Amino acid sequence: MDNKKDEKKYVSISKVYTKRGDKGETDLLGGSTAKKDSLKVDSYGCVDEASAFIGVARFYSKNRTIKERLKEIQNKLLVLGGYLASDDAGKDMLKDQISEADIKKLEDFIDEYNQKLEPLFQFILPGDDEVAAHFHVARTVVRRAERKIVSLTREENLNPLIQKYVNRLSDLMFVLARYSEEIESKKWGSTSSLNI
Repeated sequence: MDNKKDEKKYVSISKVYTKRGDKGETDLLGGSTAKKDSLKVDSYGCVDEASAFIGVARFYSKNRTIKERLKEIQNKLLVLGGYLASDDAGKDMLKDQISEADIKKLEDFIDEYNQKLEPLFQFILPGDDEVAAHFHVARTVVRRAERKIVSLTREENLNPLIQKYVNRLSDLMFVLARYSEEIESKKWGSTSSLNI
C-alpha cells in the first residue's frame, strides 16, 4: 500500500482561487471563518511573512549548516502558523505542535553562535553586510509577529509555547545577523553589494 496516499495532509490545494474570500473572510482549520483583517489572521499572516524573510536569509547565506537549520525553522513556522490559523476544533486536528524541545533547540542554536561573538557594547546599525541585513529584516518581522500574538492572547487562549518560540526565534535572528557579519563575512569575503 502506498503510504503517501494514506498520509493525512493539512492542506490540499487543487485550485488557487476559490472566490470564498472575495467578501473579506477566510477559512480557518476546523470549519469556521474569520475576517481577513482580524487580529487572528494578522497574527498568522505575520508568521508567514517572517518565514518568507527567513527564506530570503537562507537563500543568501553561504553556510550550509545555517541554511539547513533555517529550513527546519521554516517548517516549524508552518506548524505554528497552522495552530494560529485554527479554531478550537481545528487545533484538535493538528498532528504537530510547538514543544519545549523546539524551544530548547533554538536556545542551543543561540548559545552555539553567540559564544563565538565578542561582547556587544553598542547598538547595531543594519546594512553593512548583505546576509546580516536579511537576518535583521527577518528579526524585525518576527518581533512584529510576536506583538500580534501577544495581543491575540487577550482574545483567545493560546498555547504559551507559541509566544515563547517566537520570542526565542527573534533572538536567534539577531545572533545570526551578528554571526553573519562578524564571522561569516570574513570567511567568504564581504557580501556587501556596495563597495564605496
